[in-house]
Amino acid sequence: MSKVFIIAEAGVNHNGSLELARKMVEVAKDVGADAIKFQTFIGEKVISRFAPKAEYQKQTTGKDESQLEMVKKLELDENAHITLMNYCKTKNIIFLSTPFDLDSIDLLNKLGLEIFKIPSGEITNLPYLRKIGKLNKKIIMSTGMAWMEEIETAINILVKSGTEKKKISILHCNTEYPTPYVDVNLRAMITLQENLKLPVGYSDHTSGIEVSIAAVAMGAVIIEKHFTLDKGMDGPDHKASLDPAELKSMVQSIRNVENALGSAIKAPSDSELKNIVIARKSIIAAKQINKGEIFTETNLTVKRPGNGISPMMWDELIGKTAKKDFKEDELIEL
Repeated sequence: MSKVFIIAEAGVNHNGSLELARKMVEVAKDVGADAIKFQTFIGEKVISRFAPKAEYQKQTTGKDESQLEMVKKLELDENAHITLMNYCKTKNIIFLSTPFDLDSIDLLNKLGLEIFKIPSGEITNLPYLRKIGKLNKKIIMSTGMAWMEEIETAINILVKSGTEKKKISILHCNTEYPTPYVDVNLRAMITLQENLKLPVGYSDHTSGIEVSIAAVAMGAVIIEKHFTLDKGMDGPDHKASLDPAELKSMVQSIRNVENALGSAIKAPSDSELKNIVIARKSIIAAKQINKGEIFTETNLTVKRPGNGISPMMWDELIGKTAKKDFKEDELIEL
């Protein structure tokens, strides 16, 4: 990847509204994200009637309804997917969606999705992994809640099922919404890179933008971050998401940081070459020196500018004979 791949995670923050989803596409494009990602699921095929809500879901949506009842209101049907995919094409932004069940994998494959995102919760779902693996598509896999052995096992399943390993990218992740900073453990990115020899990024569920920026500085090639049109809207993920202004700030900061990372070659930059003559020093006359005098520690000194003989030549110059008169502060010439 020539630059950090930034995924603006819409998730279910469209609240089941195609109109809101389209507005989110516009925001993601306007702030400079490379892709916008939704979630594809059929509630009954993902969640049992008895599955409890996560604690953060109880806090953001109440305790009266079940997890299944909550997500049923957030589904996008096939027509909505087609509409959004076409709209993303007109906006020149990549459409992504995470499938949460086998039928949703089929739907996204039928619609021509080129990159499949595997969420953290499916990393131990053998039938799911096999089905995606058989497609031999590009894969981005989140690794929240997972031990290294589970990640390696999931990768092996994908590869044995038919996916070329080089098509897989990994996201370090913590699934708590919002993630406490003490639990982020960004250094695990390095462990993933060293052990898996695959591109590694970061899926950020913290409440701010600084961890995503730090992840880029540590080598993340993908950043995924939830956003919303309004943190005050009803729904499970709005409060832990960025608003449009925050998302824009994150994208701009990431672009600044990736530019600042540079080439790793230590040399003067093009912008600072002009400063060499200003900031460095040269050997100059400490006082009037007449032709024929010997250069000494007392009649020479070092001052700016740096367009004369370098002070690194000091030892070679001491003891030589002046071939002309030099006024005080004049650059010495041989």
